[in-house]
Amino acid sequence: MQTFSPFRLHRALIRRKHLASSMVLALMPVAAQAANVSVLDDTGARVTLNAPAQRIVSLAPHATELLFAAGAGARVVAATEYSDYPAAAAKLPRVGGYHALDLERIVALKPDLVVGWASGNPAAQLERLKRMGVPVFLSEPRRLDTIASDLERIGVLTGNDGEAKAAAKNLREGIETLRQRYASRKPVRVFYQVWSDPLQTLNGKHMVSDVLSLCGGRNVFAELDPIAPTVTREAVLKAAPEAILTGREPATDQGSLDAWRAWKALPAVALGNLFYVDGDHLNRAGPRILAGAQEVCAVLDQARERLAGKR
Repeated sequence: MQTFSPFRLHRALIRRKHLASSMVLALMPVAAQAANVSVLDDTGARVTLNAPAQRIVSLAPHATELLFAAGAGARVVAATEYSDYPAAAAKLPRVGGYHALDLERIVALKPDLVVGWASGNPAAQLERLKRMGVPVFLSEPRRLDTIASDLERIGVLTGNDGEAKAAAKNLREGIETLRQRYASRKPVRVFYQVWSDPLQTLNGKHMVSDVLSLCGGRNVFAELDPIAPTVTREAVLKAAPEAILTGREPATDQGSLDAWRAWKALPAVALGNLFYVDGDHLNRAGPRILAGAQEVCAVLDQARERLAGKR
């Protein structure tokens, strides 16, 4: 009968060990599949990655802010125009803007995740990216809590759960503080002016309207469609807002409310309630919305004081 020498037995054990290792390696693709990261975006579409994203392209300024706030800023390889916050974002290569995306450049960057804007990017170009196999997470926050949720879901896709959850928690706590503070304040009828020519506003489905409501404001055009409807001056006069707000853009918006001063019977004008707020804070669906909400709440408090003095 053949017997193993100690040396041959040692060699047999080594071969068995190598065989076991090979079997583990063969099973690794299955294990990797189990480690996929997957979330639903704001349109309800599922976005699944084989591993946390390492090369990310942002297609909107608010998406860029969300990515940096979620701790993934170092992995953003390009962004669209006006992605200027935080400071590092302003130095990123550009891949287009609101009207058109540079698809060729985006694909050449080999992103494993694109974060887009459902209503702000050209729909046909977003679909082309998806058809080319590029994972696209579409962000479309209409309510304040959705911004916090976006942070958490981006944290999952980028492997930054801890930092993203902390940012979302801070945002939710700040919003809840304002909600409790202003829940019992007297309502103020508000016209929010997006643009002066043509005269444009936002309806109740927009995030800005959610901010107004948080601060005790009542959007006088909440029931209109679409989400950013054009209105007439006569419609504004008939709605008789007690305050008029607009997002301030230093180069273009300063003074854009002056035309209303001719209508001295309009309550907002009679009371001096024409307010400019920081448009970047208020109009971008990122963590700085909390600063925007704090500013809106403060100016609506001024409006209340003036209304109380007239009653």
